[in-house]
Amino acid sequence: MYSARVPVEHAEITTTGFLELVGDPLRWALLSALSGSDRRVGELTTVTGKGQSLVSYHLGQLRTAGLVSARRSSADGRDTYYRAELGRCRELFGRATAALDPGSQVQHLAPLPRPGGRKPRVLFLCTGNSARSQMAQALLERRSEGTIVARSAGSHPKALHPNAVRVMAERGIDISTRPTKHVSRFARSRFDQVITLCDKVKEICPELPGRPTTAHWSMEDPSAAGADDDATYPAFVRAAEEIEERIDLLIARLFTRLIDTSTSEEERT
Repeated sequence: MYSARVPVEHAEITTTGFLELVGDPLRWALLSALSGSDRRVGELTTVTGKGQSLVSYHLGQLRTAGLVSARRSSADGRDTYYRAELGRCRELFGRATAALDPGSQVQHLAPLPRPGGRKPRVLFLCTGNSARSQMAQALLERRSEGTIVARSAGSHPKALHPNAVRVMAERGIDISTRPTKHVSRFARSRFDQVITLCDKVKEICPELPGRPTTAHWSMEDPSAAGADDDATYPAFVRAAEEIEERIDLLIARLFTRLIDTSTSEEERT
């Protein structure tokens, strides 16, 4: 049965309360660790070097404020993946900035960076390559305006799901003719980032050349919501919306990394 991520009913928090919350070194370390990849408590204890009970306590504090959410693993129901709610973080940081400088509320839109040279390459992996990874590939291609190369594959490819085609068509993207592919097809390909969208695939993700940066987006298979396409359609809509939110953050992260790398290379020369 499909188990959608249900946001915690977060408590109202003042600007000073928010700054005090994220100002704690451990809570900030947890948010930082979750900003690029969903993680389990065991992984967070390794990253932070703190005990499980302490990490769990501070995760609870962040969840109460709506800065972190949780989802049961589809690979092992005893595990829980935690995710930073970066949209909520952005909202609260924006309030804090606006409190100091009301003029900061005016948004200045800048064109998407188009650095020269090789484009960043991203590979999305899931089980069937029939929905989540295909939608992520299509959305990254569209929202990066072609400045990022996106590919997708699965550990056990199956036919493209009609609802994946439908929700992408509603966003003006046609994926109806795209083939599904096995991950072995990319065994010799180099990527800057590999992202798993399925808990099961995360456990068996192969090593790829060049040691790309890896991240995990813990997302349920929307087709698991039922056998009827009309019944599963809402799950596909939710999946597409979540992927869209994550894609925008991924693009910003990739270009920040690219700019930092270019700056470092210029400084060395």
